[in-house]
Formats: sequence, structure tokens, C-alpha cells
Amino acid sequence: MTQTNVLVVATPPHLDDVRGSALAQTLREDLHLPVEAARIASLYTIHAPLTAADLEDARQALFTDAVVQTSFWDARPPVDCDWIIQVGFLPGTTDNVGRTAAEALEDICQQPLDGTVHHSQLYLLQGNLTRQDAERVVRDVLANPLIHQWRITAVTDWRDGKSAFLPAPIAGVNKPPQVSTMSLDVDDLTLSHLSQERLLSLNVDEMKAIQAYFRTPEQWQQRQRHGLGADPTDVELEALAQTWSEHCKHKIFNSTIHYRDANGQVSTLQSLFKSCIVRATEEIGERVDWLLSVFHDNAGVIRFNDQWNLVLKVETHNTPSALDPYGGAITGILGVNRDPFGTGKGC
Repeated sequence: MTQTNVLVVATPPHLDDVRGSALAQTLREDLHLPVEAARIASLYTIHAPLTAADLEDARQALFTDAVVQTSFWDARPPVDCDWIIQVGFLPGTTDNVGRTAAEALEDICQQPLDGTVHHSQLYLLQGNLTRQDAERVVRDVLANPLIHQWRITAVTDWRDGKSAFLPAPIAGVNKPPQVSTMSLDVDDLTLSHLSQERLLSLNVDEMKAIQAYFRTPEQWQQRQRHGLGADPTDVELEALAQTWSEHCKHKIFNSTIHYRDANGQVSTLQSLFKSCIVRATEEIGERVDWLLSVFHDNAGVIRFNDQWNLVLKVETHNTPSALDPYGGAITGILGVNRDPFGTGKGC
């Protein structure tokens, strides 16, 4: 049976918490808050069917450095504080520390881990702070609402136990999927708000183009034939937003740029990509004979010698870096590996 256990790993009270001291100094100097002291602990939420013996072995051998750390199950460090703040990832965000911890647990248990490990942070703040102050600390210093969840607890309200800690960031996969529809028969301001609320990253003109598309009689008739209503679903809007995103469409690279230099002279560029990147490469290609294929396939091909060519790829993408920097980097890395393999193969 899968259980959830929370391991708290902290610096012992008799040792200086360097990270906590640095945080306290930041809060005093940058936010001007009366923080007397701060301590930081790591939380490992283990969501797996492990025995008590397995968990205790992992606590001692894997998670805790007995010289400079102490650890507890389902309990906060016994130090003086006024506010306890927990910050962890939202479901779907890459958790490298948690993933590494899960792999290490598999090594210790010598079997696959039928579960997950999630890493988060516990902050214990001491000082004459209000809840509003604590919320400001989270908002301005400790967390990013796009990728983090958090919980703020006054020390007087804290009760040790599993329920005191953040839940494991596991998406509600047992819930049936809900598909909603969005009416586009609204004014421009509402269209703009819809784009912002759903993180579509589309401007008003793009939203109006979608609005006009769904208003055409031809589309209404086609939707009727397929059993769809007049209003688009959230899935359709997400698909359009993804297709028109900077990631796929390169709107900034391909847009018209009006540029004013230091002397006040104004010039217009029709697509930075075509005017600068493509044109510069084409000018080089007129002087050399080793550019075999550029901007025509998944990657570029240059001549290395009479027997071999080199296939090169550079990705412009690092997205969705605002939501998940690690996952965004993977998007670029996978493209750099994938596209050379597809070059020249009709992919």
C-alpha cells in the first residue's frame, strides 16, 4: 500500500545555518522586515510503499549527513520561530532533486521504486512579522507562482504530523477530464483578459482572428457535422495558441521591425530572421562551396571532406522556460539531437 512520509532534514540547532542567515539578511536589507533569524530545512515527501525499516535506512544512509545535519519524520525542527513557510513545486514541474532522490532510493532498496519522491523547502522565520509580511516574503523572495505551491503557518497553529506538510504534487489523474467551451462573442477587452487568464499569450488582433474564424458560416456548418458546438473548446484554443506561439511561429523573428539608430536614422527590417540570419548566410554561400544545404531541411549540412558531410543544428527554443526552466532546456536539447537525424530523410 502506498504511503506518504515526510522527511525533514535540517541543520542542528547548535550549528549555524548559513543559508538561513543569508535569507534573514536579505529580508532585512531588501524587504526591510524585522526578521531576527531564519532557518531552512529540506523536505522529502516520499510517496511509495516502503517499510519502516526501508525508510529509516534511507533517512540515515541517504538523506542525512550525521555530522552537520539532523532529520525527523513528519515533524518540524525544534527551533524558536514565529512563522513556518513551505515552498514546493506544482504538479508537472520538473523536480530534479526529487527525481535523483528516488533513483538513490532504488539503489538502496535494490528494487524499482513503485512511487515518487518530491523535494520542497521549509523556512522558519523569527521576528515580529504579520501574516501579510510572511506572504510578502513568499511572493517577493521564496516562490514563483507559475511553478510553486506554498503554505504559511503561524507557529501557534502548527501541529506535527503528515497533514501539517504540503501534499505531494501529484496531479489528480483519477478525476475525469473536463472539457470546457469558451464563448468568443465578447468585446476586445474580454478577449484580451481571456488570453491572459488562460496563458494563451495571444494579442487582441490574434484573438479577433480566431473570433472571426469561428463566426464564419462554413465553420459552423462543419462543426455541426462533427457534433461540435459553435463555441471553441479550451483544447482548441490551446492548440491555436501553441501553433501561434513564439516557439512555433517565431513571431518576433519574422515581424516587421522599425529601427532608429543613434543618429536618428530610421530603417525598416522585414523579418529579422530573413534580413539578418538568412541573408548573412546566403552572402557567405556566394563565396564558399561548402554550404550544401541551409534553411531547407531539419538541420544545416556543410562539406567536411570528399567523403563526409557535417550536419549541424542550433535550436532557438528554450520554452516553456517561464513555467519550467529544465523542461524548456530539454525542448532545445532534444531538437538539437533529433533534427540532424531527420535531415535528408524526408522527415
